[in-house]
Order: sequence, then structure tokens, then C-alpha cells
Amino acid sequence: MDDQEFLVERFEANRSHLRAVAYRMLGSATEADDAVQEAWIRLSRSDTTDVENLAGWLTTVTARVCLDMLRSRTSRREDSLDDAPSEPVTAPAAGIDPEEEAVLADSVGLALLVVLETLPPAERLAFVLHDLFAVPFDEIAPIVGRSPAAARQLASRARRRVQGPTTVPEVDVARQREVVEAFLAAARGGDFDGLLALLDPDVVLHVDPTVLPAGAPTEIRGAEAVAGQARTFSSRARFAQAALVNGAVGAVVAPRGRLQLVQRFTVADGKIVELEVIIDPERLSQLELAVLDV
Repeated sequence: MDDQEFLVERFEANRSHLRAVAYRMLGSATEADDAVQEAWIRLSRSDTTDVENLAGWLTTVTARVCLDMLRSRTSRREDSLDDAPSEPVTAPAAGIDPEEEAVLADSVGLALLVVLETLPPAERLAFVLHDLFAVPFDEIAPIVGRSPAAARQLASRARRRVQGPTTVPEVDVARQREVVEAFLAAARGGDFDGLLALLDPDVVLHVDPTVLPAGAPTEIRGAEAVAGQARTFSSRARFAQAALVNGAVGAVVAPRGRLQLVQRFTVADGKIVELEVIIDPERLSQLELAVLDV
């Protein structure tokens, strides 16, 4: 085996880890593959004979690439799902299947990806590397150009955003989550009776007027009417996940980790008494979203 083949073999042994880091940093499978490709290019051009921990070296390089990519994004990030990613020389060129990315996003956690997208680049990097991949702050600090103590603070701020404040007691959060997740499961399966069992007879559904035809009602009342409306939501419900919305349990709908809509629930005595669907981008940007599990 020559030196190039040996280098390729070592890189391939770390590929899945690097892609996992990059995906959580960037929230896009295509961009993650681009970052991993850049890490390969930098490895192939570097003298690593004195590098004792190649996996750590590659993780650091990939993180730096991702940080540069995050910082260079415009306020409206272009969706590059249709672009063909560049691959290291040992992998065949291939596009990212949207279904594949949906599965990848779901495995990470749709709500987590949505909240990570709201973090400043340095905070996102510190949180992802430390909290998700156990990278020490001494190693994170040079990447973000801060001291280890400052890198710790970045991760701490990000963690508070990810976990979010709750406006209801923990026991009530658990009860709300049970109801919301049962609602989402019933919606995914088109289970009309299951939906009815979760809805108060006088439940009210508020629908964002920005997605309705002119003259359509923005308020729907009654369990049967709301259950019927929710059953039509089944195609989107597969991309829904329970999350904290302004401190209470709600749901985010985020195909491939891209926030599309938010549902807010009011639960009383184990029944949903009010449900609001928010789609307007301006209103979505004003919501405080957090994950239930990290």
C-alpha cells in the first residue's frame, strides 16, 4: 500500500464521524459533504506524519471549515439540496436524496436542528463539539479564537437556548408532551377516532391566514371539525416533532430540518382545548423554540 492509499484508508475510517459533526454544524447533508470534502483536500495537502490523533485533527479541520461556511452564509441561505456534493476520491459522485436527508434529520432530531439554526456560528460550534461530541474546551478554543473559559461560555449560552425556559411545571410539561405526541401520532396515521379522543368537544383551531384562500375561515370549532382538519395534516405530520414553544409543549414541522410551521397547543385535563398553526415566517422568527431532550 502506497502513502496515498494509506491516507485515503485513514480518512475513510473517519468519514462517518466527520459527516456527523458537519451535519449538526450545518444542517444540510450537501453542505456537510462539501465540508468533509474540504477536510479531505486539506489532509491530502498536509504533512501529518507528526499527528498522533488523526481523528481529532480531522475533527478540528472539519469544524473550522464549517465555521467558515456558517459565517459566510447570507441572511437567506440558498437551498443546495439539488447540488451534487463533492466526494473524496474514493467515493462515487452522488446527489443527496431528499428522503435520505429527511431520515438523517430525523435521526438527529428535527427540533434540535431547528434550534441550532438560530444560534450564532461560534455558539453553535462550541455546543455541537462539546455537548454532542465531547470535544474538550481546550481544543474548541483555538477554532473559535477564544480562551477555553470563553469557549465554555459560548457552549453554555447555546445550551440555554437549546434547552429553553419552561413556563409550566415539569410535571405539566410531561403531561402536555404525552398529549401532543399522541396527537401527532394520530395525525400521522390519519386516526380520526384517536384525534377525537384527544380533543376537547369545544376545541378551537386557529389557522394562520397567510396559507388560506381569500375568505376561508381562520378559526375552526368543535372536535369533529378540528379532527377532520388535523387528519389532512398527515403528510406534514411525519415531519413533526414535539418541542418547547415559548416555554410550553408544542410541535415543529421541519422537513429535512427546515422549519415550515409551528403548532401551539393548550392542554387542560388531558385534552387539547386550543390549537394554533403558525406558518408566517415573521411570526415564526418571533417564537422561542427549544428542544425537549438533548
